[in-house]
Amino acid sequence: MSGVRMTPQRHAILSYLLDSMTHPTADEIYKALEQRYPNMSVATIYNNLKLFVEAGLIRELTYGDDSSRFDGDMTDHYHAICESCGVIVDFHYPQLLEAEISASKETGFRVRGHRMEIYGTCERCS
Repeated sequence: MSGVRMTPQRHAILSYLLDSMTHPTADEIYKALEQRYPNMSVATIYNNLKLFVEAGLIRELTYGDDSSRFDGDMTDHYHAICESCGVIVDFHYPQLLEAEISASKETGFRVRGHRMEIYGTCERCS
């Protein structure tokens, strides 16, 4: 699995991320797992998240000045972010792949990917 040895702690962190739709921070992951893994530190969470990002297993989302959030969904998708409460919601918009093709044709770049965020106010905060 991408050269990452799966310890029980790593499995717990990755499973939590894959099951979570909330794009948690490292601290939120720590709080969710601390009862089951009392010997796991926040530093362990951060180190393993960094390892997973480098291995291409998860994405790190860096929006604004807040703590990084982590996403276990590696499919092509985008994020709508509430400017009031900070909730991040996934959405799909396959037509944006056409923008990559156009950029490649116009610039000669070998396009690796793109990122898009939509900012506004979620239904709960409206």
